Amino acid sequence: MKVFGPVPSRRLGRSLGIDLVPFKTCSYDCVYCQLGPTTHKTVDRRAYVDTGEILRDVEQKIRAGVQADYITLSGSGEPTLHSDCGEIIRRIKRLTDTPVAVLTNGSLLGEPEVGEDLMAADLVVPSLDAGDAEMFERVNHPHPDISFERMIAGLVDFSRRYTGRIWLEVFLLDGLTATESEVEKITSILPRLRLDRVQLNTVARPPAYDTALAVPETGLRHLALKFGDRAEVVADFRGGHDGRDFTVHRSDVLDLLRRRPCTLTDVSVSLGLHPNEAIKYLDDLVKQGEIRTEEMSGKLFYLPCRS
Repeated sequence: MKVFGPVPSRRLGRSLGIDLVPFKTCSYDCVYCQLGPTTHKTVDRRAYVDTGEILRDVEQKIRAGVQADYITLSGSGEPTLHSDCGEIIRRIKRLTDTPVAVLTNGSLLGEPEVGEDLMAADLVVPSLDAGDAEMFERVNHPHPDISFERMIAGLVDFSRRYTGRIWLEVFLLDGLTATESEVEKITSILPRLRLDRVQLNTVARPPAYDTALAVPETGLRHLALKFGDRAEVVADFRGGHDGRDFTVHRSDVLDLLRRRPCTLTDVSVSLGLHPNEAIKYLDDLVKQGEIRTEEMSGKLFYLPCRS
């Protein structure tokens, strides 16, 4: 399902998601990615999914009266790799007044056509996880065609030309980037960018690689002071989201787990289910071999089984 939700998002409220690339098609292979290692690392922009089908599905959701705070291009890979993402944004804007957000790793913002594609969006949330080339390689494992300098130059240029809102996500890792010296390298870049917010995040679900370790809440809040008044901590230390009213089906549970690993509490709160009802869905899906469990930091997470 390429158009999913709406699902609760701690940053965007009720989000109708659009997945524009096949699972784990990305220009990075970030050590912290909750979806696992990248299986198709590429900078090749093309029509990975049928644009017409995406737009029909979105229009169907809108006509059905689905209420969302944002329509979000995100999903299971890097959305700007889809060559028609700009057309999709512009067409959605003709269908609804609901703002359009793009969650991107920011690696391709230096490409003129990518920057132009995103100009129609209301909100862009790019990432910056490192302050120099060495740490960029260790954390993000970028495609060989993406250098740290090129990525930064693209981010700077886009932030100055784009007229919508920009929330920069900085994903910090314990024992790696969550030190004052590494944070200072990142903050030294920020004056070159036009930003509305800086959002600090860390590992909350099983990551792609064991080297990705969560920063404790107190440590992350301390480091947030280094980022100034625009900074906020968005890491999910509560292990869930605010409750919403949903009519839940088995497919909704699967869709949620395909987007991110979840605990029982995550599923219960995200989909507005009583825990006893949520565990029935999860147990059934485990028995049918559609999902599996994995323990991390004393919590049991549910993830989809993949061939």
